[in-house]
Amino acid sequence: MVPPPWPNPPMKVQIGRGIAGRCPACGESPLFASYLRVVVACPSCKAPLGQLRSDDAPAYVTILIVGHIVVGLLVLMETTLVPPLWLEAAILLPLTLVLALALLPLVKGGILAVMLRIGMIRPPQ
Repeated sequence: MVPPPWPNPPMKVQIGRGIAGRCPACGESPLFASYLRVVVACPSCKAPLGQLRSDDAPAYVTILIVGHIVVGLLVLMETTLVPPLWLEAAILLPLTLVLALALLPLVKGGILAVMLRIGMIRPPQ
């Protein structure tokens, strides 16, 4: 197997860089051009980041994480405090929205890092 022309550090390093929003290969340039738009290629190491297609995977993983947190808090609130329904909704609905929006770029960066590491690059069509 031919190694890629860009740096290929260990998986943990790449995932950490992806979660931090940096290029998983070199860690020097930003991974995203905007909130979730991936840069076409890393300006530093030329890794083809725009050819990584994560599709719906980041959304699924984010929903999984947020769901565990929010449902856990809901069960904890129901068993200990028993607040009225309007108070639960006033706390948990905004929390769900904020958590989902905050975690989505982090999860997408981690997934893109794994994809780059294992070579899941789709050539341009």
